[in-house]
Parts: sequence; C-alpha cells; structure tokens
Amino acid sequence: MKALRCHQTGEPGEVLSVEEIPDPTVADGQLLVSVLAAPLSFPDLLLCRGQYQFAPPLPMTLGVELCGTVLAVGAGVNRFAVGDRVIGNPAPPDGAFAELAILEDSAAYPAPKALDDAQASALGIAYQTGWFALHRRARLQPGETLLVHAAAGGVGSAAVQLGKAAGATVIGVVGGADKARHCAELGADLVIDRRDADFVKAVKDFTDGRGADVIFDPVGGDAYAGSTKCVAFEGRILVVGFAGGTIPKPGLNHALIKNYSILGLHWGLYLRHDPGAVVECHRHLTTLADAGAITPLVTERLSLADTADGLRRLGDGHTSGRVVCEPTAGSTP
Repeated sequence: MKALRCHQTGEPGEVLSVEEIPDPTVADGQLLVSVLAAPLSFPDLLLCRGQYQFAPPLPMTLGVELCGTVLAVGAGVNRFAVGDRVIGNPAPPDGAFAELAILEDSAAYPAPKALDDAQASALGIAYQTGWFALHRRARLQPGETLLVHAAAGGVGSAAVQLGKAAGATVIGVVGGADKARHCAELGADLVIDRRDADFVKAVKDFTDGRGADVIFDPVGGDAYAGSTKCVAFEGRILVVGFAGGTIPKPGLNHALIKNYSILGLHWGLYLRHDPGAVVECHRHLTTLADAGAITPLVTERLSLADTADGLRRLGDGHTSGRVVCEPTAGSTP
C-alpha cells in the first residue's frame, strides 16, 4: 500500500514522502480499514516536528483520525462487520495517511450516514473536543454568549456549530477575510477579524459591556490575554490548546478579582478515565449531524502526495476549516 511516511522529525515538506510499504494485518480486537478520508490536524504537525507529548518510533505514518470501510475484523470484534463505514483513531506510529490502516475496536465508531466520507472523518477529535469543552467543562447554557478564537479553524469551527446547536449566541474571532466568510457561513452571530478590529472592544460593544460567558481558546498567547479582559462575571475561559505558539501564564489574582474560572480540556484523558462518555458523546454528535445541526467544514480534499504541503500550510495558519487527505483520490480545490 501507499503511505505518507516520516523517517525523521522536521518540517513536513522536508521529511515526509509517499512510499510503498507492506499492507498491515489485522490482529485480535482490531479492524482493518480502507482509508476513505483522513483530516489534517495539529497533532499530526506536532508529531512530524517531534514536538508532541510522546514520540512514536520511526519511521511512522502520520494521521490521527480517519473515515474508512472495514475490510477485515480480528477475533473478538463484534461491534463491526466487513463493509461497515467507521470513523476512528489509529495508534501511532501507524496512522491514517495511507491506503489501509488498523483501528482498535475500542477506537472505532459508526460513521454518521448524514455526512460524506471527508465530513465524517472530521467529526471525531475536533467535535469531541468542542462537545466536552462546552458541555462537560463549561456547562454552556442556552442564551449565554460564547466567544470562539480561531473560529474558522478545525476545532474552532466545531465549537461555533456546537455553540449554536446549544442555543448560545456565538462570537467568532478569525484572522483574515476568507476566514471571516467561512465563520459567517458556520452561523456565528458576530464575526471579528482580529487583523482589522480589537476583539476585546468588539465583544464588549456587542454584549453591552457584559462580556462573554464562555470563551473557547485553542490559541493561547494574546488571545488568552485579551479574553481575560472581556470575560463576563462568573464567566469561564476554556484552555483548549496553544496553536499561537505561546503558553500563557495566567494571573490568578485577576481571576479572583473578576470572578471567572479557567478550565482546561484534554479530550484524550476521557478515553482513559471515562470511555463511556466518549461513546455517549459520539451518539450526541451523530444525532446533531443527522438533524443537520452540525456539518464539518471541509475546505480542501488532498491526495497523499499533496498532504505534506497541506500540513505546512496548516502550521502557517493558511487554512480554514478541515483540510482532508483522500488517499485514493487526486487533489481538488
């Protein structure tokens, strides 16, 4: 099979190449799937650069989530059968940017019928992250105001849609006109281009000085610093990631004086501590997808050969929504 391989860590364009490698074989408790689509994500970029929280052995195939068709099942698998369409998370170093991949039975879920392959592949980590952040951690309520940073990105676009589905008023902060257009299409009630406007002032003006009840921050740095200036009384700031490259050092005295909460969200920990909640979350997301309330924003579909450049552009902040690798398809705009 063909796979996008990494023999040493570094920048995607320098260390990734498409290679022919042996087909994987299914073991007990596993699924062998034909990869229909695999979204590009920041974990892929960090794995490629050797900056992730753990270092898989090299060489490795990147791609932390996928949508695929089951080709074979190992002994003990009774949740899926050959021909089923599934989404899931292959375990590094054997990832999803390949024609075939292995999933543990426990890491696979039925693909929602309402979504095409690329959309379904993007429903996993980003929407699970958004759902757990907004509902389990921040307890977002109907009628509250939600501020989403990087609102046209993979995780941010999921948070915008989930916030609207929850009955919140959603403010999206983006960088650039194209991203502002995508954010508006996602349903945000107010879109702020941080390149043209001070988002702190814009949020205060929009909320009559009250501020945002919940702030979803996958960026860190200046985004977090500004969030502390426009969070509402008893508001909640969700720390989801640091795509901006700077990890904030919050002033806890400021949180005390303004009476807001700082909440961390690491979705992967639910897989270890409460896997049943992940299954239940997938049911909720499938229901929302079937109702048309959420649809992952897929802006590009790339071949394996184009995926390294896609990861480079993702790291440079030059993508919107989800860029998806389709291992057996050509590159299309």
